[in-house]
Amino acid sequence: MRKCSDCCCVQFCSTSETGVCSKFLFLLPTSACPSSASFYSMASTTRGRSNNDKRQNQRHAVDPNVTEGASASSSSGISKLELVQKAFMAPFTHKKTDSTRILSDLAPVIMTPRMMTSAATVSSRPRQSIAGSSSHRSSFATLGRAPLRLGLGSNRITSGDLQILEAVDDLLEAEVPEPEGVASNISLLRGFNATIPSAEKSKTRRRQMRNVETPRLGLKKLGLTARGLLTEEDDHEGQSVTSEDDVVVVRHPQGAQKKGRESLSAAKKLGKEELLRQSNEIMLDKENIHVKRSLINSEIEEITNKIHALDEIRAKLEQDLIKLQEEELELDDELEGVKNRMKFEQEQATSQKQSSSVQNLHLPPSSRRRKGPAFLPSEHDELPPGVAFMTLDSHTTPITALDFSEPYGTLVSASQEDAQPRVWDLLTGEEIGRLRGHVGAVHCLQVEDHVCLTGGADGNVRLWDLRRVDADDGWGEAEMVSLSDVAEEDEEAPEKEGGSSVRTAEEDPVQKDKTCARVLEGHTQTVTALYFEDECLVTGASDKTLRQWDLTTGQCVMTMDILWAISHPASGTPMSSQSFPSTFAVQTPPYADGTKEMYEDFVGGVQFWGYGLVSGSGDGAVRMWDMRTGQAHRTLLGHTGPVTCLQFDEIHIASGSLDKTLRVWDLRMGGIFETIQFEHAVTALQFDSRKIIAATGENGVKIYNRLSAQTSTLMTNGHMKPVERLRYMDRYLVTGGRDAKLKIWSL
Repeated sequence: MRKCSDCCCVQFCSTSETGVCSKFLFLLPTSACPSSASFYSMASTTRGRSNNDKRQNQRHAVDPNVTEGASASSSSGISKLELVQKAFMAPFTHKKTDSTRILSDLAPVIMTPRMMTSAATVSSRPRQSIAGSSSHRSSFATLGRAPLRLGLGSNRITSGDLQILEAVDDLLEAEVPEPEGVASNISLLRGFNATIPSAEKSKTRRRQMRNVETPRLGLKKLGLTARGLLTEEDDHEGQSVTSEDDVVVVRHPQGAQKKGRESLSAAKKLGKEELLRQSNEIMLDKENIHVKRSLINSEIEEITNKIHALDEIRAKLEQDLIKLQEEELELDDELEGVKNRMKFEQEQATSQKQSSSVQNLHLPPSSRRRKGPAFLPSEHDELPPGVAFMTLDSHTTPITALDFSEPYGTLVSASQEDAQPRVWDLLTGEEIGRLRGHVGAVHCLQVEDHVCLTGGADGNVRLWDLRRVDADDGWGEAEMVSLSDVAEEDEEAPEKEGGSSVRTAEEDPVQKDKTCARVLEGHTQTVTALYFEDECLVTGASDKTLRQWDLTTGQCVMTMDILWAISHPASGTPMSSQSFPSTFAVQTPPYADGTKEMYEDFVGGVQFWGYGLVSGSGDGAVRMWDMRTGQAHRTLLGHTGPVTCLQFDEIHIASGSLDKTLRVWDLRMGGIFETIQFEHAVTALQFDSRKIIAATGENGVKIYNRLSAQTSTLMTNGHMKPVERLRYMDRYLVTGGRDAKLKIWSL
């Protein structure tokens, strides 16, 4: 025994001993000790002896006539596992001779190239210090003071292992379920016996028992020839096709008569025992077929369950993909909203710098084209989605029109048989005033910031300044609203061509309410639809005309006749054969509560963008107009009932009708992009890039997801009668129903 000069290891000269580190149980790699090359040869010699002993043991088991010396030698051979157990389980007396003996016995077992490589990998791996300030290479002395790990794998305890460990008690107490299907009547051993290859031996044996010795017939060659295959004899030209082995020569003695050949089975005698054995084997084979059939059916059922589980996983992943698409569209809208907000604040800063001696009524930009999230109170996030959290119940008749400036802003609502629209503060839910001036019910209105336009049954359109509505003026049932400081016209506006005129509130013979800034007269029947943006206003009425107004001057710029457009269709559009009387009235389909009413709004909706105007009318057509010429250049046909509502953006037009459908039109192609069928008439709608919200003659509000094509319904704390009107911004929705109530929803 000598000590290595290159490291702290000890080398032994005996072939049964090996060199190991004096401070660690693992072996040193060759790179650590240059003189340890002899370790591998000694370990190989020891392993060779162990393998020889093992082979002698195997020969002894086969041949009992081995010598006693061989038996003694084989009995001395101990397996590796027994050697390791003996080394670690035996008492350690802390003597040098004992440690040397233990190391000598363990060396052939653990001194393998794989163990050497693992030890070298562990020793060469850098480790962080406890303080984390620097990293250093671990030495064998450091590793020797660490607890010994028999396994060199990288397995770690996971959270799943901990969950299983925590659930051990519950799993042990749980009842084992009874097997179902194949497992209930077929044991594991029976199924194994039915599927192993040896189960076919009985069938092969019976086939061999039925084989009869006959002269050689050459059947193989006949089969190959029948299939059109070449045989070896075909390659030899000029020779006989049939070989001598395939020729059957039947010799008949001279003078003998030919007689019929006996059956092949007649010469074969099986015996009773063989027949009984074959019968039992056949029954066993039939049982095996039943077991195999049951196992295959079980596998098919298992595959079906897996397919069902995979379908569920696929559906969930598709829903996640749809959510990602919705989030992407939401981000696009938010980005567009940020750009619009930036533009608005720049314009506002510019307008504040410009001083004006005369205070005019400023018309804000339309919120219909506003995108992105709205400004909401922080408490709005605490509301549960899909629930009506506020109810306004001052009206006594069904709601006919509603609109609000912003979430938790100012709401204006109108109802049947009520000429005074109500103004609400959505932050407190209180009514702050009424708009007095119309003679007859108000059928349409629009609110933008502090400006409100209303159209009524008297054929007039009124412009209101909502900043001047105040409930503290003490107005009563027979009193007029007294408001101060309203912008006045510098000069009276004369009557315009076509019978249209504009008046200030002081010139109105009905009342002198300074809340109403202007009155636009021109329509001869009920104004049923209106839309304004910037200083341009478009109105539609039951007199079957559309009028374009300039709100800065109050003049009617253009009149578009729908009846003329019907009788003079655009090129390529089929001629309509409908004729409309002076008074338009159509009975609506039954609502969800069974009620019906007469629908008299010939123009169901209007909206424009730039010079493009879209209108929906009582003939079921959606028309696109050029506001520069006043001509209808395209007509979209598809609805079979009057169009009650519509909206459009850069790509699509959405229209609702009494024919119980909501149709989405593609502006680029001029055709129907999508049709959504409902059970009742569609009376109101609004859409964005992700969803369509519609009032469809039911107590609930329908929400159609444009990405997943799925429809949901808002019902919680909702209306008691069908919904008639709606308007939403971001996650804030206001609805009005035939129960004369207004509901505020959180989306």
